[in-house]
Amino acid sequence: MTIRKLHVSAATLTALLAGSTVAWWATAQTPVTANSAQDSVPRAVSTVPGMPPVADPNNLYRETTANNFSPAVAGALERVYVPNRAANTVSVIDPASLKVVDTFKVGIHPQHVVPSWDLSTLWVANNAEGRTDGSLTPIDPKTGKPGKSIPVDDPYNMYWSPDGQFAIVVAEAYKRLDFRDVRSMAMKFSIPTPRCAGINHADFSIDGKYAVFTCEFNGSMTKVDLVNRKVLGTISLSQYFNRPDALALIAKPGKKPDKIPDPGQPGNEICTTPGMPQDVRVSPDGKTFFVADMMADGVHVVDGDSFKQIGFIATGIGAHGLYPSRDGKSLYVANRGSNKIRGSPLGKGSVSVIDFASRSVVKNWPVPGGGSPDMGNVSADGKHLWLSGRYDNVVYRFDTNSGAVDQVKVGREPHGLTVWPQPGRYSLGHTGNLR
Repeated sequence: MTIRKLHVSAATLTALLAGSTVAWWATAQTPVTANSAQDSVPRAVSTVPGMPPVADPNNLYRETTANNFSPAVAGALERVYVPNRAANTVSVIDPASLKVVDTFKVGIHPQHVVPSWDLSTLWVANNAEGRTDGSLTPIDPKTGKPGKSIPVDDPYNMYWSPDGQFAIVVAEAYKRLDFRDVRSMAMKFSIPTPRCAGINHADFSIDGKYAVFTCEFNGSMTKVDLVNRKVLGTISLSQYFNRPDALALIAKPGKKPDKIPDPGQPGNEICTTPGMPQDVRVSPDGKTFFVADMMADGVHVVDGDSFKQIGFIATGIGAHGLYPSRDGKSLYVANRGSNKIRGSPLGKGSVSVIDFASRSVVKNWPVPGGGSPDMGNVSADGKHLWLSGRYDNVVYRFDTNSGAVDQVKVGREPHGLTVWPQPGRYSLGHTGNLR
């Protein structure tokens, strides 16, 4: 593993690893520099205190380019950590040999492996669906071994406040976000999200002042003000967002089949099934959010500031996970191959590649013989996309140049795997949303 150090001063690095003493909810006082026609220097971004500065406002993924490691990950083993939801275990893959080198027990129903904000720990989110004994299990990335689990209510997923002061536990079953101490996981405060049924995945504004969360069970998305600690609004998402005629037909009272003839586009059909938005990822310039929807078979596009849907991109059956390429130009979409929460093996799973600039699909990579690509991340060098095979009990490794696929057998119902180490200065959570 080649480690290329970031150009970070000692003072800045200390702030990154130790956290800021400034209150995280206050707004920064950094002035915004306007662009001129002659000036190619991008505007500065006024961020919340304690959040690392935005190095490039035109590409917030600039610090996650291939092998651009932080000194904080020095000594970490090169591994892929796979939470097996139905087996209550984590499989550990050596990416060099494509073999499982360890398997260990964790809590009940592990969903995602989440890198900590300071990159020192990997947390397994065990949400214990339908039970009350959820937990978080720490993993030391230098040894690959788990520590003692900490009891935590319903940790379906986990993120971090942009300044690193709080863990944000997504308590899906309770429709709330729990802000906890980053080490002890002691509860500090909560933000209720009553209109967001099935709250699960998120991403953050470029300045760290708000986050958007998907609402899986009512086809919506919620915007949360992290400065004032409140919900700003909730919007419905639809592939027919710009077609009032189709929306009116879907909203018409009475029982309807899953698909009805489309009077506006003869020969086509309108899907009447409510959407199920999943993963979300912000564009490189921080202006728009891309939202995978496993019922709509594609990706919604939402303007962040106005919080309005402005587009939809059809990808494949069961669009689920979203991962930017290491150069920040493409977005990989994992299409799970099924519209069901509990799908069947060997479905029509695939990966679609969206060009961020044109918002169009430029490549499609099917899983040979069928499969169910779900959640994961990109390798540190950008050459491979690792995804769990949710209904096939395997992990896929896609070649990001050719789309060729390798498979590794793991435990039952693998979900949100992470690849470690990853480039970047700090983690915002999920399976490695680094910046």
